Amino acid sequence: MLTPSDLLQLSARGIRPEEINQQVEYFKQGFPWMNLEKSATIGDGIVRFSEADLASHIERFESRRSSLNLLKMVPASGAATRMFKSLFEYISSGQPNKESDLFFSQKESFAFYEELKSFAPEGTAEAEVLKQLLGASGMEYGSLPKGLLKFHKYASGARTPLEEHLVEAAEYASDGQKARLHFTVSPEHLGRFEALVARISPIWSSHFGIEFEVTFSEQKPATDTVAVNMDNSLFREVDGSLLFRPAGHGALLENLNDLSADIIFIKNIDNVVPDHLKLATIQYKKALAGLLLWILEGISYLEMRLKGELKPALIEEALLEIKTYLGFEVSADFQFLSIEAQAAELLKILARPTRICGVVKNTGEPGGGPFWCQDVAGNLTLQLVESAQVDMSNADQKALFSGSTHFNPVDLVCATRGCDLIEFRDMSTGFITEKTKDGKSLKAQELPGLWNGAMAYWNTLFVEVPLETFNPVKTVTDLLRPAHQNV
Repeated sequence: MLTPSDLLQLSARGIRPEEINQQVEYFKQGFPWMNLEKSATIGDGIVRFSEADLASHIERFESRRSSLNLLKMVPASGAATRMFKSLFEYISSGQPNKESDLFFSQKESFAFYEELKSFAPEGTAEAEVLKQLLGASGMEYGSLPKGLLKFHKYASGARTPLEEHLVEAAEYASDGQKARLHFTVSPEHLGRFEALVARISPIWSSHFGIEFEVTFSEQKPATDTVAVNMDNSLFREVDGSLLFRPAGHGALLENLNDLSADIIFIKNIDNVVPDHLKLATIQYKKALAGLLLWILEGISYLEMRLKGELKPALIEEALLEIKTYLGFEVSADFQFLSIEAQAAELLKILARPTRICGVVKNTGEPGGGPFWCQDVAGNLTLQLVESAQVDMSNADQKALFSGSTHFNPVDLVCATRGCDLIEFRDMSTGFITEKTKDGKSLKAQELPGLWNGAMAYWNTLFVEVPLETFNPVKTVTDLLRPAHQNV
């Protein structure tokens, strides 16, 4: 199947031949559906903080943050092209649409409007205004990543999402001396990100009295996946070489694996708000971190006890703890193990990476949610599941997914605990999509999503966070929502 030229191409990318063979097998066989057992709900996988809980977890985090190595990771490589889909359609068709009408009716409300006027003064035809906003001869918003776009107005000037993340990080991802942030970016935009950080970080360092340490990484070529034709044969370019494609945000597990910190906050690039709306986000980030610290203390205590004298009562106590706080319920076969083997299995669970995932009440947004799922060994574990992972032709599974009470806004606080994170990924939870290249249909494969299958074997607990902490920008007119208007 693989030619000598193919092997040279793989070697240059750092990809092993057996990885390609496995990918082709997934194309042929497909990926198995997730087995949803039930939705995670308040009191059964999801924690809801009382005011006292919130204050207690914040206090725990605040009391320890000066001794912690904290880091905020923000995936920021995706271009904003889809944000402007309707505006591109206006340019190509010459016909306005609902979103373009809204755009022009409130154009003065956009943070980038003042800059846009320098490219397209008042009186410029609408189509030309959009070309200047989106095109290479103007502001290039149609090809830039979201992190570099002007999102929010301030008296001091407009801020990008990157800048808003720096301001947030100073509030909860700082030890009082330094705030560390890591952005994953595409190579063609790295220079712009670095230039922006060089310009704004001294300003905010002076404002907060701390140092900002901002680093960047790119998706590794070794994480790209091979494309195949519709008959599952390898897709080849005109020159005979294999076609590789980026494998989705799950590829960033390699980047996360390279990072070292006691606590890592993970949040999407576009989920930011102006300063006057940041308080809820800051409070809940601190509280999630405080809860994670408490859970880690509990893990250490259980590990110590399970390495000592073993009694059935201790095993029962440990089983309850890992179900309640680590999202893991053992299979029925566990009861048939010796007490020593039971302790060994529990210690394996306790040794896994651990994450707290904020979830919001489900308001109908497209995307995934929190569920109890059954694995191949019969254990129940807490997972974030996307619709593409669920067999929607199965009425029961569809009903379970549709009836979920909560939604995943990508709000994670993690303790990787020195683990090799690749070992805790479930490769059977990838995705297959259909694409085209040079007019030819092909199939592409995405790795298990970063917060889905890439963290399938992590200890997991969900916490309900306020809906006001979730303010994504999927289309340009989302910036007109109150959450993004600094008034």
